[in-house]
Amino acid sequence: MQLATPVMAQEPPRIVIGSAVIEPMPIAVPTFIDEGGAGDYAREITRVVISDLEGTGFFRTIPEEAQISRVTSFDGGIAFEDWKAINAQVLVTGAVSVAGDRITVKFRAYDVFNGTTLDGAALQFAGTTDGWRRMAHKVADVIYSKITGESGYFDSRVVFVSESGPKNARLKRLAVMDYDGANVAYLTDSSSIVLAPRFSPQGERIVYTSFETGFPRITLMDVASLQRRTLEEQPGTMTFAPRFSPDGRTVVFSLERGGNSDIYVLDLDSGVLSQLTNSPSIETAPSFSPDGSQIVFESDRSGGQQIYVMPAGGGEATRISGGEGRYGTPVWSPRGDYIAFTKQNAGRFHIGVMRTDGSEERLLTASFLDEGPTWAPNGRVLMFTRESSGEGGQTSLWSVDITGRNLKQIPTDGPASDPAWSPLLP
Repeated sequence: MQLATPVMAQEPPRIVIGSAVIEPMPIAVPTFIDEGGAGDYAREITRVVISDLEGTGFFRTIPEEAQISRVTSFDGGIAFEDWKAINAQVLVTGAVSVAGDRITVKFRAYDVFNGTTLDGAALQFAGTTDGWRRMAHKVADVIYSKITGESGYFDSRVVFVSESGPKNARLKRLAVMDYDGANVAYLTDSSSIVLAPRFSPQGERIVYTSFETGFPRITLMDVASLQRRTLEEQPGTMTFAPRFSPDGRTVVFSLERGGNSDIYVLDLDSGVLSQLTNSPSIETAPSFSPDGSQIVFESDRSGGQQIYVMPAGGGEATRISGGEGRYGTPVWSPRGDYIAFTKQNAGRFHIGVMRTDGSEERLLTASFLDEGPTWAPNGRVLMFTRESSGEGGQTSLWSVDITGRNLKQIPTDGPASDPAWSPLLP
């Protein structure tokens, strides 16, 4: 994609994620201009940009009917006083052109009260028309990043388990979608149960647990070709809960033999299998730290389900969870600052976060059943599975930011579970 030269600005409006934001920032995003052949693309790209920004809970877009000025030319002058009058702090203008199967999207984001372009927010993307949604996400990522100071997460995908059928005979297959539920594609059929898919660090491969052989086995899939292979099989064992190392060269997982589960790591190139724990307890759900030096996992070695951290090569583990209840499914933030987890206490399930030493525990959700958090690429939003109660209870995907704000359901066609967020797309 082609990038235009950014224009400098001073003292831009800023949202600090993690602070007590009471009122979303008012911004204006007039419908992008059709500069030739764009048809519905300009309207749809504008819609997705607005949806991305509003979906964070940090922005409130001012409807077009309330806008005084009309933007009719991308390079025309901006009547900043008109945008100040409706209290817009940021104005986003854009234009779209299409020639054959090629589409060009350009945009600018203005600091209305300074009358300047936000630093780095005057760009152009070009590609094929089937990538128009990605371009919209990229526009929103830039605006989000310039205003919050955090990296974006809209141009990403989520792999999950799509479910169908009655609750006591549920059919499951792997699916992948845009982070907001659009562009669903199915990766497997529903002939065998699949669980716990996880993206590789570059997003080109997925590991997951499959019951295709009748026993849970870890399977590696290439996302583009859908080719797959079962990883190292040990007779008389079950393997599950896989996750890639930060360099993508190894997979850490649980291996169950004789009723006892320990954590192992497999080198994908050499096939060398190494045992990391050796305890008469159930140890599972391992997750690497972003620098690859440590692994967080869950274990009942202390008599109850708790969270531990150990060196990536194995060795002495340190318990970091300390509150009441049971802790599980820990996953290290891509920023390295938090560990997300599932907590069960007093008949309720929670998604929570804690510092990597176990301090500053904070519960973000509470329901009949919340479990399995996964981090957005920027480490500031979590997605998880929520299941409703009763015989007709259904699974669904939800997201929440690390402050506990902006809890919302992700739209899917039918029940869904086990989400795993990809890195930002290249």
